Amino acid sequence: MDVVLLIKAAVMGVVEGLTEFLPISSTGHLILAGSLLGFHDERAKVFEIAIQTGAIFAVIIVYWQRLRATLLGLTSQPQAQRFTLNVVIGCVPAVVLGLLLGKAIKAHLFTPTVVATAFILGAFVILWAERRQQASVRVHDLDDLTPLDALKVGLAQCFGLIPGTSRSGSTIIGGMLFGLSRKVATDFSFFLGIPILIGAGAYSLYKARDMLSMADLPLFAVGLLFAFLSAWVCIRWLLRYVASHSFVPFAWYRLAFGALILLTAHFGWVNWTA
Repeated sequence: MDVVLLIKAAVMGVVEGLTEFLPISSTGHLILAGSLLGFHDERAKVFEIAIQTGAIFAVIIVYWQRLRATLLGLTSQPQAQRFTLNVVIGCVPAVVLGLLLGKAIKAHLFTPTVVATAFILGAFVILWAERRQQASVRVHDLDDLTPLDALKVGLAQCFGLIPGTSRSGSTIIGGMLFGLSRKVATDFSFFLGIPILIGAGAYSLYKARDMLSMADLPLFAVGLLFAFLSAWVCIRWLLRYVASHSFVPFAWYRLAFGALILLTAHFGWVNWTA
């Protein structure tokens, strides 16, 4: 295996892990990183989706006690049953729309204008959500979520299908707009990501099974490992951050990144439709 290619896989893994759970869109950053590294062929597209699984393993490690308690209590504890039901309800809208519209989204929405617009509009939504957060919070604990709350957050998650929007950003900010505290919205976003990202990674690998071979295993292994390590660091930092900070800095970052997309696309420095 080419050492340079493995280094590229490691860099892409780090980018994935650091951006997957922040409200800044991992897709936009992976497109930029892939273009700068010359890593954007068909195999790279599968790779980008597959390494999300590494990032989600970090979530499983961080939340292992809660996940374990839920699994053990699934047959006897109403709290565990209600929590599991909420996660299922929250995942259904994005799964259904993803399967129905996935090809159309890839064909028509992966343009610099759409990605930049999603970044910029998302920034203003974050600013709006933070402005009204203190006055609108009614859910302060994850166990107080209702199925209707879960459905609303699940519908918000669907906006994450649009390139540049951010799945985590859609769920976290959507949750805040629907009355969840910043901490509860962040936690629920992580739990929704477990089935969504594992499913997306498995489905992508299954569809590309004829394109891949055992020779690609080191490439994917390196990407998964670095995605896991960087995501683990990012998640632990984010959980401390949301305890006492707002998401406003991420809004300003999105505005700057949206402008960067338009600039690089205009001068042809990055192929955003690759």
